Amino acid sequence: MRALITTIIGTIAPATAFAAANGLSEDNSGIFVWVFLGFCALIVVAQVIPAVLLMTGMVKGAVSAVRNEKVAVVASNKS
Repeated sequence: MRALITTIIGTIAPATAFAAANGLSEDNSGIFVWVFLGFCALIVVAQVIPAVLLMTGMVKGAVSAVRNEKVAVVASNKS
């Protein structure tokens, strides 16, 4: 049990010192950088929504065309 505790402490102690080091998460980004990135994300989302709607419309159109063709083939076979 003592060896396990020593191993855990030996593993955690350097990790905490590494995480507490200065400069690891320093990016010096101001508010304007985050506003710009948010605006870019807004543009991407605004482009994705119509693309998804267009794709669902195309799939619905293709399915209805196949369904109508299938109904026409069945109707012609019954005649």
